[in-house]
Amino acid sequence: MKISKIEKILQASRLFDTAAMDSEVEYAFASDLMSDVLAFALATSLLITGLTNIQIIRTATMLDMTGIVFVRNKRPLEEAIVLAKKLDIPILLCQKSMFETCGLLYQAGLKPCPILHKESS
Repeated sequence: MKISKIEKILQASRLFDTAAMDSEVEYAFASDLMSDVLAFALATSLLITGLTNIQIIRTATMLDMTGIVFVRNKRPLEEAIVLAKKLDIPILLCQKSMFETCGLLYQAGLKPCPILHKESS
C-alpha cells in the first residue's frame, strides 16, 4: 500500500511533499516506546506514534522505515520536521487515536510487524 493511499484512508495531512509518498508499505508498527520500535519493528515498515521529538526520526532512520504517522493530532517538533525533510521521510498528521488509526490500516490490508516470541526458560 502506498503512503499516499494511507493518507487518504486516515484522512491525514502531509507536512511536506516528497517523492517518497509513492513508497510501498507492507507492515506497520505502532508504539510510543522507541525501545519497542527498535526491538520489534521491521525495516521499511510504517511507524505510528504520538511522540513528537527528534528521536522518532532517528529511530525511523536506523530501521529504514518508510514513513511516520503522528496520531492524536500531534505535530512533531520543528527540529524533527527539518530532519525528516532532509532524510526524505514522509510524515502524516492524523487526528485519530492510535487504536483507530491501526484499525483502519489493518482493515485496509496493512499487516502488523510480526512479533517473534522467545521461549521462556
